[in-house]
Amino acid sequence: MYASREDIGYDFGDDSKAGSKPIKPNPNIDGGWAWMIVLSSFLVHILIMGSQMALGILNMEWLEEFNQSRGLTAWVSSLSMGITLIVGPFIGLFITMCGCRKTAIIGGILNALGWILSAYASNVHFLFLTFGVTAGVGSGMVYLPAVVMVGQYFQKRRALAQGLSTTGTGFGAFLMTALLKYLCREFGWRNAMFIQGAISLNLCVCGALMRPLSHKDVNEKCVVRSNSENNQAKALSHSAETLKSNGVLSEETDKKEEATNEEVLDSVKHIETKGKSRSGKSMYGLLILKTASQLTITVRKGFGIWYSSYFGAASLFTNRVFVAFIIWALFAYSSFVIPFIHLPEIVKQYNLSSQNNIFPLTSIIAIVHIFGKVILGIISDLPCISTWNVFLMANVTLVTCILTLPLMQTYISLAVICALIGFSSGYFSLMPVVTEDLVGTKHLANAYGIIICANGISALLGPPFAGWIYDITHKYDFSFYICGLLYLVGILFLFIQPYIGKKQPREKSTEEEQV
Repeated sequence: MYASREDIGYDFGDDSKAGSKPIKPNPNIDGGWAWMIVLSSFLVHILIMGSQMALGILNMEWLEEFNQSRGLTAWVSSLSMGITLIVGPFIGLFITMCGCRKTAIIGGILNALGWILSAYASNVHFLFLTFGVTAGVGSGMVYLPAVVMVGQYFQKRRALAQGLSTTGTGFGAFLMTALLKYLCREFGWRNAMFIQGAISLNLCVCGALMRPLSHKDVNEKCVVRSNSENNQAKALSHSAETLKSNGVLSEETDKKEEATNEEVLDSVKHIETKGKSRSGKSMYGLLILKTASQLTITVRKGFGIWYSSYFGAASLFTNRVFVAFIIWALFAYSSFVIPFIHLPEIVKQYNLSSQNNIFPLTSIIAIVHIFGKVILGIISDLPCISTWNVFLMANVTLVTCILTLPLMQTYISLAVICALIGFSSGYFSLMPVVTEDLVGTKHLANAYGIIICANGISALLGPPFAGWIYDITHKYDFSFYICGLLYLVGILFLFIQPYIGKKQPREKSTEEEQV
């Protein structure tokens, strides 16, 4: 299943065969249709992530309509945002079987259905099912393909492309907030959700733009990457060697599965040729049997690849750096969300409400966050810069800001810290790039599904955990300190794990030479 170093793009000293063949690159990689993929992903981020950022407008309407507690009502938007990310590993299965285009189109229909059904909600629990689960799963089915397709279509400008596409979240937060405010004021929240459901059908158009690359184009992209990045990320060599050794097992398994699948189709064709002389009814039966056999083979093969990615001999979890990346993801997202939750109360505590009303601190984070994604993407694409190092430095800056924010007691100092938080959190656009560097383009869907699942767990549990800390200590400072320290632990895993894994293959190779 794993294609070892070609997929990962790291050099191991024996790439002469790959480099000796002249390769004519596909014009759609890093250009042409690739920019349509960026536009599609940008619109997906506006319609999904932007809408979720604006759910505070609907939350106030739900509180007035259903007269439930704030905690219970808040679970509607929390479920939608959390499920969008948590279903990532399962969406990877759909992508493996159906491809990104079909998965995104189905997800767009499901998301629109969730919005429309929510317009007829009679209580909050009804919204849990229609908006939290239905719309949430639909959002996840569009979001993951949007990220994966950008990674497939770009080689040299991956970080910039991901940065441009993910800026849709910031633009969407402004656009969707204004739109939902207007719709709720003019038509009421039920009609507003119905109209938003109709708008969400445009996600199907975004999915239709996700034209898949051929296997030949993907392989060419991987080879070109391996030639252009042969001196990059040597600290991750242990992970690559692990995938290389496991790849042999999975390739043999894939060959056996393909042989079995061919035998099944051959038997169906044999029956079909014998049945040509029979009646028309039997021919229809054979056609149905053939279609069912092909569908079964597709599902079986897709599930086999998906299962082996997580639990088989070539599991992604054998990649030690990737496991450290998952641990980091479990703590990272909550540290970014917490300032949005507690900043208004901190502003009130320090009597800065008048200044904050003129230019809210949360708006500073959101605006600078847009520029941070693009600028960090441009820096990471420079030939002399390592994306991994940019990613680590942005994380170190962000955790430093989280830990120092409670110490700031003036509006100017808080504004500076918030601007740094917004800029450094632009590393979100680098997450798909780093994931692709670790596991390769072929396995990006399954791997990034795990990462956003960890982020979803962090988004679900982080804010309640911070609220629980406040209930115990009656101070907002400890929420920042504790979550910041947990985040720091995750960053330390990223720093330490590559160098731990670096030593082991060298010891093994020495022993083999002695034998």
